[in-house]
Amino acid sequence: QVQLVESGGGLVQAGGSLRLSCAASGSIFSINTMGWYRQAPGKQRELVATESTGVRTDYADSVKGRFTISRDNAKNTVYLQLNSLSPEDTAVYYCFAQGWARGCPRPSCDYWGQGTQVTVSS
Repeated sequence: QVQLVESGGGLVQAGGSLRLSCAASGSIFSINTMGWYRQAPGKQRELVATESTGVRTDYADSVKGRFTISRDNAKNTVYLQLNSLSPEDTAVYYCFAQGWARGCPRPSCDYWGQGTQVTVSS
């Protein structure tokens, strides 16, 4: 099993910044992709940013140029720097990891964190 623990959410004024962190722990053999999704009230969960090891980084169009994803592969940790925040960024942000760990019946399984609330006031 893999546990993903997020931190760094909170309340910030429009134009402000936050930094989210997510650390993966457990009997992990390898992690291919880590990233962030978000879900605003009444909306579907959407991709924010993901980074695949040594392959590519993807961002939602709505956050390009404002958010930056980074990883510390040695620590199985992913970060999301959120700049120039707007009220439209208010959502629960979920950490995501795709990889192989003890108990995964396939070469790759998806894992999710519990989510951290980001609220941007106008």
